Amino acid sequence: MTDQPPPEAMSLQPITADNWRLVVRLSLKPGQEHFVAPNWYSILQAHFEGGSAKAIYTAETLIGFVWYTFDAQTNQWWIVRFMISAEHQGKHYGRAALHTIIREIRDQHHPAEIYISFEPENEPARKLYESIGFADTGRIEDGELVFCLDLSQYQG
Repeated sequence: MTDQPPPEAMSLQPITADNWRLVVRLSLKPGQEHFVAPNWYSILQAHFEGGSAKAIYTAETLIGFVWYTFDAQTNQWWIVRFMISAEHQGKHYGRAALHTIIREIRDQHHPAEIYISFEPENEPARKLYESIGFADTGRIEDGELVFCLDLSQYQG
């Protein structure tokens, strides 16, 4: 896997005055647009609803976006939005980025579990999440499947 970045090269950076326009311009492949809300919308949601909206970089290259947050009503940590831009898909960056996100949440907030949801027809997302250890909870929220990662079993 020569295209896979070393873990230390993957980083999560704040959305700033210097990078927000680049983050907003990140796009998905045709046909994927309905899987994830636009980044501009997610940045606004994170600003007003809380959590951490971050740009995903490999070395110095912007490759994606994530927003994660704590839901005080359910006492759960959620990866609310996660996307890798079209030109960087298929390079194993999604897997490396997801491990980086999980480690950041785990190391900074020490939850027992992390939740993520996705559209039922997004089979690549399902395969990625299951390969990392997320398991189907059997719940559906807002039309999306809800998966959970038990951090006591996490191997990343």
